[in-house]
Amino acid sequence: MKFEFSAGGVVFKKTTSKTFILIAQHSFHHNWVFPKGLIGDEDKNETKEQTAIREVEEETGIKAKILAPLKPVTFWYVFEGKKIKKTVYYFLMEHISGDTTKHDFEMEAVEWIPENKVFDKLAYKSDKKVWEDAKKLISNN
Repeated sequence: MKFEFSAGGVVFKKTTSKTFILIAQHSFHHNWVFPKGLIGDEDKNETKEQTAIREVEEETGIKAKILAPLKPVTFWYVFEGKKIKKTVYYFLMEHISGDTTKHDFEMEAVEWIPENKVFDKLAYKSDKKVWEDAKKLISNN
């Protein structure tokens, strides 16, 4: 068994009448997810927060700032015959700037969608759980 630790973000932006959430369609499995990546894969001393900010920008083209930590999620998956226990540290993040067309190869599409469409678009139970926690905090911002 292997253990993995990742960090990512639930990024939002508000207009005068709506709130939009950033989601990405993964190039490998084609499901819609929140951006995230392995902690320490670029820099062994990178913090969870630094990883989340970096991964959001790499995978979506969007710069965002962290507002609050969300509850970590843990799940199991199998890759190349190995069972992996993954813990993901997500952060509630607010959009600063950027362009979704500047995303990297890991994502085939990146979209801002209205918050009432997020739950149904997300593919995984773990992302849906994170979304339930995040939307409570977004309404307070």
